[in-house]
Amino acid sequence: MDNKLRKSIKFSISIAVITFVLAAIFSVISNSVLSGVIWFIGLVLVFVIVFTGVFFDMLGIAATAAEETPFHAMASEKVAGAKEAIVIVRNADRFASFCNDVIGDISGIVSGTASGMVVLQLANGMGYTEGSTVQITISVILTSIVAALTVGGKALGKFFAIHSSTKIIFFAARLISWMESKLKIRVLPKTTSSNKK
Repeated sequence: MDNKLRKSIKFSISIAVITFVLAAIFSVISNSVLSGVIWFIGLVLVFVIVFTGVFFDMLGIAATAAEETPFHAMASEKVAGAKEAIVIVRNADRFASFCNDVIGDISGIVSGTASGMVVLQLANGMGYTEGSTVQITISVILTSIVAALTVGGKALGKFFAIHSSTKIIFFAARLISWMESKLKIRVLPKTTSSNKK
């Protein structure tokens, strides 16, 4: 089997396992939090989840649109985050897969489940039973709003990702650099294998 194909299959399996674990964690946390708060706080949490997905989608696209050259100049001047930015750009396919497919898709699924819980809380608080016309109407309206914010937000994020990719990746790289140096959390691979586009 071709070495690149083997690596791709290995990465796909590992990303599927990571997605399974993160989806379970996010679902448990969101369900636990939402079950103990009023519908308005729940609605705010739904929007936070939606915008988290939009933000990570923008990061993933920016990684594929960014070029290494500006970061090499920064790295030569030992600017914090420059080396991490190079690693992100060189591993753009994996970084984008994690941001878009893992975090982005999990956010979409969790926001849908969370909005369903908010609808039930709101309908029950108004004295309507599950399956009533009011509950269904609220569900349709909230689902439409969440979908519109998700799609519209991602469309706007794509614009910024393509036109400001260097700034976005540098911001992410500096944040990752801080996490790795201060919190001792390894986020990026140590190797900088050149698999950029």
